[in-house]
Amino acid sequence: MDLERNLLAELMGQFAVCGPQVIERPELSQQEDTSQDQGWIVRVFNNDHNTWDEVIHILMLATHCTPDEAAIETWEIDKLGSSVVHHGREDECRQAGAIIATIGIHLEVVQE
Repeated sequence: MDLERNLLAELMGQFAVCGPQVIERPELSQQEDTSQDQGWIVRVFNNDHNTWDEVIHILMLATHCTPDEAAIETWEIDKLGSSVVHHGREDECRQAGAIIATIGIHLEVVQE
């Protein structure tokens, strides 16, 4: 217990010696904050007229994903009713959505 008190007193003494200081505000970078740009998604909804092969193929074309990823997303679309098939900047998501929509799939491009 005495050891803890001694350590605490020593630490408090260090802070007391330091006293108040002026803290300089860091300069903000002139670079754009792109974190908001990455917060968009493409969600694809199930339908009764596209085949699994069509959906897998268009997802690979639109999002440049692997066949395995496209197959998993197609399964989610079919079994869960929808799937988020792409995350990225707004322009990327809108472009991917436009490609996917060419085969008549209902989708949405929204901010997360």
